[in-house]
Order: sequence, then C-alpha cells, then structure tokens
Amino acid sequence: MKLLFTPEVDLGHYTLDENESHHAVHVLRLRKGDVVQTTDGNGNIFEAIIEDEDSKNVVITVIRKISSAEKKPFSVNIAIAPTKNIDRLEWFLEKATEIGIDNIYPIICRHSERKEIRIDRLNKVIISAIKQSLNPFCPILHPLMKFQELVEIPFSGQKSIASQPHAQQDLSTFCHKGESQLIVIGPEGDFSMDEIQSAQKAGFTCVSLGSSRLRTETAALYSCMAINFMNQNLTF
Repeated sequence: MKLLFTPEVDLGHYTLDENESHHAVHVLRLRKGDVVQTTDGNGNIFEAIIEDEDSKNVVITVIRKISSAEKKPFSVNIAIAPTKNIDRLEWFLEKATEIGIDNIYPIICRHSERKEIRIDRLNKVIISAIKQSLNPFCPILHPLMKFQELVEIPFSGQKSIASQPHAQQDLSTFCHKGESQLIVIGPEGDFSMDEIQSAQKAGFTCVSLGSSRLRTETAALYSCMAINFMNQNLTF
C-alpha cells in the first residue's frame, strides 16, 4: 500500500506540501488518476485520487475515509538528550514511531554533548516512518528544552527517570498497565546529581532498565518497547 501523510485532510480537494509532493511523484511514481491512501496522523486513513501530478504541489481528491483506528488507552512519552551523532537519534525516532510513541521531548542536560537539533529534519524521519510502517498515528516531536523545563511539565501518569546508580526499582515493576508513562533518558554521561534530585522533587522515580549499560538511543527504544509490550493486550 502506498501511503501519504496529509495532516488536517478531509473529504474533497487537498494540496500536498512540497516534500510530500516530491515523494508522491519521484519516489512513489504516482501519476494523474492513480488511487492512493493517505493518513492525517490522527488515526484516520483515507482513499484519494491524484488530480494533478505537479512535483511541487500535487493535488488529490479525497474520496472516502477507509478506517479510523482507536487511540490506545495509555500514552508513551519519552524525553531524551539528543546524541552527539544525530544519526543515532534519528534511528530512535524511526523505530519508536514504528513501535508506537506519542510524545518525544528532546532535552538539554548538564552533560549533554549536543545542544542543537533541526526539528524539521527530525520530523521528516518521523513522517517517513509513519508511511513505511503504515502507522496512522503521528507522534509529536516537541521543541528542544532544558531539563528543568521538562520536569516541570504537567503530566497525568507515571513519571520516571532512567538512572542505574540511583534506581529505586526496575522499569518493569514500576509501570502500571494501562497508565500513561513519561520516561526521561539522559546523555551518555548520565544525569548530574542536581538533575536527579530535581526530578525526584518533581515526582519522578529513578528506575533501572536492566544490568547492561545502554546507549542513550538504545535505552529510549528499550523503554518504548517495554511499555508497549506490557500493555499489548490493551492496544488492540
């Protein structure tokens, strides 16, 4: 199935943005009259016809809604310190989108090696993963923020911070099935003691992700997979 990403789409005419138009014409090789499926990133999949194959502004006519997936009864939210090698962060975003994640919060920590990211480039990775995996839900990639801003965000659910030296319990025993989770993953140099204390003061519990020392992106993906696996009978 050829899937396009069309946020805020509805029945009728819709013009793809330049990136999606290029993908439709030059990658998928779609031409006028071809039938294609699209998703709005909110769980809905539509059927559409290519009306104009201009490589910068493809116009489609949305005919009907094919399906509407139900949102999971819990949410997966991961805050992560961007890796020095941006490819590793992109790998995490791709795989987490395929598995199922709702919000990604890039954060700057005391020991962060990277303090700048290109949100537009990273969003392209996420959108590509949506189309490849046929996942009708698009996770939200939030702007880069400081660690303290993250821990002060209002959150209705369980909050944890992955830190092996200060762990109070394992992630698998901490998480309650059916409850939303916000997990904070630090840089390769780990969190500072001040950050640990600040998180605990804000209601975060220090958790372990196992006995192995994991890279930042591995720890983040492990957390994403673990939460989805623990709730697997609630996701279908």
